[in-house]
Amino acid sequence: MAKKTQNTSKKVTKVTTSDKKEKFLKALKLNLGNISEGCKAINISRQTYYRWIDDDQDFESKCKNVSESLLDLAENRLLEKINDYDTTSIIFFLKTKGRKRGYQEKQELELTKPISEINFEEI
Repeated sequence: MAKKTQNTSKKVTKVTTSDKKEKFLKALKLNLGNISEGCKAINISRQTYYRWIDDDQDFESKCKNVSESLLDLAENRLLEKINDYDTTSIIFFLKTKGRKRGYQEKQELELTKPISEINFEEI
């Protein structure tokens, strides 16, 4: 009679760095670009994240794309508020995007020659 043996070997799934990077990118999106929360979500340190950024230009580019997507989202929401005639949003937009048209609270001077050559009495 043949002895029955139980197979106790377990399948080990090896998680690659590439897999972790993809999981991090998903976590980064879910956490609205918050690096610390993205790291916590996949159980890596911030140092690991910064090492990946330094070593992998493609990963760095993908992380920047997450940030840009969030900026696009915020701009779209701002434009929605402007379309709803929200005064605060309109003022904010004009102060940031309308500066060249004079919508600013402070004056900026651009010097065209060294300050020592300026005759302040003529101004």
